[in-house]
Amino acid sequence: MNKKNLVLIGILLLSFVLVACGGTETVTETVEVEVTRIVEVEVEVEGAAPAVAETGAGVTLETVRDRGELICGAPLGSSPGFGFIEEDGSYSGFDFEFCRVIAAAVLGDADAVTPRPCTSTERFPILQSGEIDVLSRQTTWTTTRDTSLGFNFVATTFYDGQGMMVRKDSGIETLEDLEGGTVCVSAGTTTELNLASVMSAKGINYEAVVLEGDNTRISYDEGRCDGYTTDKSGLIGAMLVMTNPDEHVILEETMSKEPLGPLVRQGDDNWFDIVQWSVFCTIQAEEKGITSQNVDDMLGSDDPEIQNLLGVKAELGSLMGLDNDFCYQIIKQVGNYGEIFDKHLGPDSPFKIDLARGVNGLWTEGGIMYSPPFR
Repeated sequence: MNKKNLVLIGILLLSFVLVACGGTETVTETVEVEVTRIVEVEVEVEGAAPAVAETGAGVTLETVRDRGELICGAPLGSSPGFGFIEEDGSYSGFDFEFCRVIAAAVLGDADAVTPRPCTSTERFPILQSGEIDVLSRQTTWTTTRDTSLGFNFVATTFYDGQGMMVRKDSGIETLEDLEGGTVCVSAGTTTELNLASVMSAKGINYEAVVLEGDNTRISYDEGRCDGYTTDKSGLIGAMLVMTNPDEHVILEETMSKEPLGPLVRQGDDNWFDIVQWSVFCTIQAEEKGITSQNVDDMLGSDDPEIQNLLGVKAELGSLMGLDNDFCYQIIKQVGNYGEIFDKHLGPDSPFKIDLARGVNGLWTEGGIMYSPPFR
């Protein structure tokens, strides 16, 4: 006799025992619920379609194409270098550029993007609810977010670390000098948790002033806090929009690891693949020396890896429901990873940020940016 029959016989026997012992209507309902649970487990074991298929998995690509635009969760627009709203109302920044990367791959038009600016506390609910298709907003990859919150992080686009900004004339040179002081920090972020952990480990007594979005930076700028903490890249951008940028300094200590990048909802593996390989496209293109300026010439390359990448030879795009030249469109319309970095965070940045590539350099140049093979 198979296990399934044994389970069902056991349930029937349990029902008879309960009735014989004077089981009430409530007991009977409980047994029925248990039966339903067991049947669901049996169906999954027998290889039927997984439960996620009932939640609309696999339809994100279709939804975006039917709509004709990508809705992308983005910074509030006051983070120079990462997400900034220009005077003409247009959106720019390193994070937003990866929204354009995805739009180029999916729609063939990097400009077919509607940014949805969001705070740190609302970014996850709007992704969970389906209000946005992807989130690209200085979000740290953590175990909790990648599992229990129901998200999948794609390839990291920027490796960062948490820092602390203080006023030059404050006399604060180390975190220990913040003893008894106040620190402005954004609500609902890993920054808030990291701050508490580091200060506790060092035995530093402090008061956290927890605020939403831009109020964190503004409150520090107005003198409400002795320190302001967020990712170091964010601090550099924030310094540029302070009332008097030259009055502030970022302490040397790095308080955490902050791998940042786009994330999507769990349950749609194809959409995850699309976003993932769109990011990898920019990295691989830089490694192969393909830029927005020479990509047309590269179509005639004899290098099999370049032929695969640009869709000349292998039909890799079709495996995800995309055109096979999806990576060509990304490079032509947006650029490779190095171009994106230099435009917003490097020497070409209008904010004169000019961050060193460091760990965000290619693996062939001492960094850790690395793409799996396109084959």
